[in-house]
This record gives sequence, structure tokens and C-alpha cells, in this order.
Amino acid sequence: MKTKQPDPATANAHLAASDPDWATLIDYIGPCGLASIPKREPYEALVRAVAHQQIHGRAAEAILGRFLALHPDTPFPLPHHILATDETALRGCGFSVAKMTAIRGIAQQAVAGVVPTRRAADHMADEELIARLVSLRGVGRWTVEMFLIHTLGRSDILPVDDFGVREGWRAIKGLAAQPKPKELAKLGLAWSPYRSTAAWYLWRAADASRLALSRASAKARK
Repeated sequence: MKTKQPDPATANAHLAASDPDWATLIDYIGPCGLASIPKREPYEALVRAVAHQQIHGRAAEAILGRFLALHPDTPFPLPHHILATDETALRGCGFSVAKMTAIRGIAQQAVAGVVPTRRAADHMADEELIARLVSLRGVGRWTVEMFLIHTLGRSDILPVDDFGVREGWRAIKGLAAQPKPKELAKLGLAWSPYRSTAAWYLWRAADASRLALSRASAKARK
């Protein structure tokens, strides 16, 4: 079920109509910068996602750079390339044993057809993709949700387990604590069918909150 990217003005108007704090946030942040990667294969997106798990982005990109260098004749190593690569070489890129195992598993399942092609994925429902891909080792619901938003460009995904999304809602509402995932999921029903846009703005709200706290802390130390 390939989805068309929503009109930003329509998405913003829908969110603003659901709560005045959305209007304030959108006015403060500006236009939504959410964009997908139209030609990236699900297999590649998942491998990249695993590489980025639990480490700084720059460190992950350095590891991926060494990984890509193992196969310089292709833009991104294909599944059979990974399966034919010695485990010592993969570990030498900087992958942990767990990540190396997960990446090889993704490659195996891509060959087996469990990881769909981009063409097939574009015709699958969100929950169908989530149910299929969370069966992969090292791939949880959050990872698949990021894939749906940032690779496939699905417009109605709200990753309620995401710290930044929950922190963004806490910040714009001035709450003492973040909402629980189930609570945020219920609130988010009013933001459908533009929950991916909502997530993007909540991430920005969380970033702005951290910046404000950092500046306040620095000012207090002077």
C-alpha cells in the first residue's frame, strides 16, 4: 500500500486543529522537514538501522564506511555478499558479535524472501510489515517504525516507545513526566492520518527542550 506523501500544509492544519499547542509548536519550528529515501531497499535500511543501534551516529557511519569498503564495486553489499564475507572481516569493521549475527540474519532472510523487496514492501500494510520484520533477530518494532517513516515514507506512524517522541509531548505540554506509550497512542489517534508528521515535530520539540535546558544550566553557572 504505497502511500503518497501528505501535503505539509494539510498535515499541519490537521494537527493544529486538534490542539492549540500543536499550532504553537508548528509556528515555532517551521515547515516539516520529514523526507523518505525513495529507492532504498528494505534490506539495506535494516542493516543500516542495526549498525546505528545503541552507538553514536558518527561511530555507526565509520563502521558502515569500513563495511562498504569490503565491497567497493557495489553501492551497498548485497545479501549474498554479506553471507560470503568472513565473520572476522565483519567484526573487523567494528560490529559487535550481536550486530554481526543480526546483519547476517537479515541477509539470510532477504535471500529467503522474508525481508521483502522495495517493490513488494510498497504494497504491504504497515502492520503487516511490522509483524513480518520484528521476527528478525535484532529488529524490534521501533526499528521497523523508523524504516516505515524514513525509508518507505509512510505518513501515519507514531512510534510511542520512542524517548524523543514522548519527551516532545512532555515538553510542549509542560508535564512533570513523559506520557506512557499507551497513553500517547490514545492521544495520537486525533493526529491520524498524519502521525509521522506529528512524530517529526515532537522530535524537534524534544531537541528544543534540551537546548533550552542546556542554555539555562550554562546561564546559572555564570
